[in-house]
Amino acid sequence: MKIGTDLAGKRAIVTGGARGIGAAICATLAEHGVRVAIADLDEAAARETAAGLGADHIGLGIDVRRRDSVETAFAQVTEAFGGYDILCANAGVSTMNRAVELTDEEWDFNLDVNTRGVFLTNQIAARHFLSAGTGVIVNTASLAAKIGAPLLAHYSASKFAVLGWTQALARELASDGIRVNAVCPGFVRTGMQEREVAWEAELRGLTPEEVIADYVRQTPLGRLEEPEDIATLVAFLASDAAGFMTGQGINVTGGVYTT
Repeated sequence: MKIGTDLAGKRAIVTGGARGIGAAICATLAEHGVRVAIADLDEAAARETAAGLGADHIGLGIDVRRRDSVETAFAQVTEAFGGYDILCANAGVSTMNRAVELTDEEWDFNLDVNTRGVFLTNQIAARHFLSAGTGVIVNTASLAAKIGAPLLAHYSASKFAVLGWTQALARELASDGIRVNAVCPGFVRTGMQEREVAWEAELRGLTPEEVIADYVRQTPLGRLEEPEDIATLVAFLASDAAGFMTGQGINVTGGVYTT
């Protein structure tokens, strides 16, 4: 079976889909014939990204920290598409600081979006999938979910939680045929990374160019990761080709971390 051929006609929700990794996921799924609902805090950007994919796709606003917002957005998708088969819980944020300098606001912001957002979107989607009798969830975790990242202790905590949740939810839903996996990207060239590079350069007393060179040095494949590197894996996990995979946190890091 050619990977992704079964995706044609499926319907997906991608949170944080307007830019970066999320936009690449949306484009890749659309290339495989999936109708995509791009859900993003920036509704205008979500609509613009959807328009770029074609008339079969929609963009809508969502705040993954709020249950009412998630419920409303997912109901809008159901109304537009007649349901949905795939959830890619990709919305995420980061800030950077030394652990001893972290503020309550930084901790709460990262945990609210990265962890609570996955909880809410997964739970609401899982209820829909249980009713429908089918469904696939792919969560975006991180290399920082496998190994604690200096200057990103709070972010690492939020992403470690995503992996624990993914494993537990996968076990609970397996008997109903619903698969739940996570992807763990490394040093990805995105707008988020640009912000992180500037923060890290200041905190470490380096230039942004030196920070990027350090990322590449740590990556055995010798380059920064591109959003499309993750998107291809997400499409695979959403397809029947991954039909016997659930509860996994799959590294796509260029070899930075191999466990």
